[in-house]
Order: sequence, then structure tokens, then C-alpha cells
Amino acid sequence: MKEFKVKVEVRLKPVVLDPQGKSVLSALANLGFEEVRDARVGKLIELRIRDGSAESVRNRVDEMCRKLLSNPVIEDFVVNIEE
Repeated sequence: MKEFKVKVEVRLKPVVLDPQGKSVLSALANLGFEEVRDARVGKLIELRIRDGSAESVRNRVDEMCRKLLSNPVIEDFVVNIEE
């Protein structure tokens, strides 16, 4: 068994409005960072998983994302796996 470090990035789909991102954009402008044109807020989930192969880990993490870690209606996710 190997141990894998997994990072899951969850972001709103581009067509979904991001009120938290708009708040960040406004706050940055108020702090003098007017060069920022857009801001979108997402989440990063880090996991350590023991399994036999990276392919198996990817399949399990994809399943985790579809069932719990993301809302597939409004969010996309990207999985990065390191040994």
C-alpha cells in the first residue's frame, strides 16, 4: 500500500454567480488594489489516502467529490494526486 497526497480544488462553474468573489473584489478595490479585474472564491480540500494505485485513488476521490465534496450542479472540481 502506498500513501497518496490528494488535493481537490472545487470552484463554482463559470456561469454561476459568485457573491463571495464579488465581495472580495470590492474589498480589494477599497484597499487600493484596483488592478484586480475579477475574483472567484473556491475551496481546497487536502486528503491523505492509503491505496494500491493512483488510478484507484482517482476513482475513489472522483466518487467522493460527486457524493459529498462538491455540488455537481454548480461546481467543478480538479483532483491532483502525489505519491
